[in-house]
Amino acid sequence: MFEYCSDPSALDGARWLSCYLTNGVHLRFYSSFGTVLLLLAITAPLALAFGFLGAAASRSSVAPLRWAGKTYTAMVRGVPDIVFFLFFVIALDQAFEWMRHQALCPGWDAPIRQGAEFNVCPEAKLPRSSAPQAWHEAYNFSLAIVTFAIVFGAFAANVLYGAMRAVPRAQMETAAAYGMTERQAFRRILVPQMWVYALPGLSNLWMILIKATPLLFLLGVEDIVYWAREIGGSKTSAFSYPHPDWRIWYFSGLLVFYLIFTKISEIVLAQLTARLSAGQATAEGERLRRAAPAGPAA
Repeated sequence: MFEYCSDPSALDGARWLSCYLTNGVHLRFYSSFGTVLLLLAITAPLALAFGFLGAAASRSSVAPLRWAGKTYTAMVRGVPDIVFFLFFVIALDQAFEWMRHQALCPGWDAPIRQGAEFNVCPEAKLPRSSAPQAWHEAYNFSLAIVTFAIVFGAFAANVLYGAMRAVPRAQMETAAAYGMTERQAFRRILVPQMWVYALPGLSNLWMILIKATPLLFLLGVEDIVYWAREIGGSKTSAFSYPHPDWRIWYFSGLLVFYLIFTKISEIVLAQLTARLSAGQATAEGERLRRAAPAGPAA
């Protein structure tokens, strides 16, 4: 990065540290923060979409849809996250490869399952062994996104289902009295009002999602936890670093990052809650009404 970094062995003190903190490995460490933020930016709306579909299915009058929605919510919420993350990613990866194997290698006569081994033809591998490393990382990241969205979508479904039930039933009955169909009342009456009831639960779910991002490390994605452990130690299986064990400093930096990020999230969510609660017949809406300055006397 700096011209004087051409010979780090001749440096010491702040100049050596500035070269160390701007080398290629550290630049990958800094870019991994973007990986975490990208995961949140993609996963949050996907999980919300899964949750909305699950909640809508759970309250459906069609029995198979209702059973599917309730089964999805109960099954995912009932399995420990760490077990689901480790198992589902492997199962999803093998499912993709099995489908490609059936399409690309119809003449394959060897069994796919050989004890604990899962063997498909080379053409069915995802990604191919000859693919660039970037494709392997993108594939692992995509699997992580799908897994996060399904897991947190189940929790979002439970929150949204409760929010839908919290909307006063009299409003739905009034909509029916005015000639609205059930679908119209759902879209125009129920959905717009449920968000104010759902936001506290969704806010907590967002905080949990932030805290769950270190699970990327378990899914083979080089995230901030991976790099903090990798370059914070004095050596790895492949490299030795010119410093003692500094992992406490790297993980302290991650602690500060997560605390700042959650604080910013709290501020944004509080403002969003106030905006959605204004004029609503809820405890927060009543508090805002009482706190509003009184208008001029007539």
